[in-house]
Amino acid sequence: MEKISIIKGDIAYLPFHVDAIVNAANSALVPGGGVDGAINKKAGPNLAKDMLLLGGTKTGTAVYTKAYDLNADFVIHAVGPRYKDGEHGEKELLVSAYESVMKLAHKLEVNSLAIPFLSTGVYSYPLEEAISIALETVRKDNLDARVYFVAFDETTEEIAKKILEK
Repeated sequence: MEKISIIKGDIAYLPFHVDAIVNAANSALVPGGGVDGAINKKAGPNLAKDMLLLGGTKTGTAVYTKAYDLNADFVIHAVGPRYKDGEHGEKELLVSAYESVMKLAHKLEVNSLAIPFLSTGVYSYPLEEAISIALETVRKDNLDARVYFVAFDETTEEIAKKILEK
């Protein structure tokens, strides 16, 4: 049975509890905009404090904190790459970011996980390619958990559902 679903919404305001929410963070782990801004706003000021205490993490990696006021127990902060032209290791870094998320999901023994499509916002990764990489990488992992990919808009949701059905 497929344990991956695509849902449309704001990942910071999920209407149900998950064990972990993935944050599209920057390498400095300084609260920013987009997914990161929404998650930090909803979680409250302690999340930003915890992120800053971690001191940053490299592109293609992930770290975690408590989730505070989010509808989750943990936040996994993953750093996807900025897309230049596809010739600067972007795919490998994006795969690595998702693999790092899954490694932490195993460590934290999560049964449910909500993930945005990393690098598709201000980092400008081409949407279809980024979604394919996300779904393929997470599908390859043997995590026994319910995974919700959260699409922020209808276009992303439609593309993701088509790719998931393939």
